[in-house]
Amino acid sequence: MSRGRGRNIAKIIEELNPVLRGWMHYFKLSEVRDIFEELDGWIRRRLRCILWRHWKWTYTRVKEPMKRGLTEVRAWHSAQNGRGPWWNAGASHMNEAFKKSCFDQMDLAALIDTIRKIRKSSRTAVYGTVRTAV
Repeated sequence: MSRGRGRNIAKIIEELNPVLRGWMHYFKLSEVRDIFEELDGWIRRRLRCILWRHWKWTYTRVKEPMKRGLTEVRAWHSAQNGRGPWWNAGASHMNEAFKKSCFDQMDLAALIDTIRKIRKSSRTAVYGTVRTAV
């Protein structure tokens, strides 16, 4: 995916969801939770980075986080900090403006939530070292 194409965040999430759900179905028997949480956070940070790049002008970088609850002073400080998109995507002002619940409202398939649903819906019986789906 080219970084300069300028695409709608909803379209990106729509294309990303089947891939994330596929990963979770492939790795559903995995016992490693920390990696899924880390990947989840990285994906949300990448989406915040895309949003920051969409807001090319300083005024837009002030206005958009203010719509999501940031104070005006904090929004101006964050918009004029001189840091790049990746740094700002991981900064507290973007995490406060775009929480996990915000991405849940955008229907982003969270890896941890998806794997919990998959594990509840599919039962496995364990016989020694062999797992069979029931």
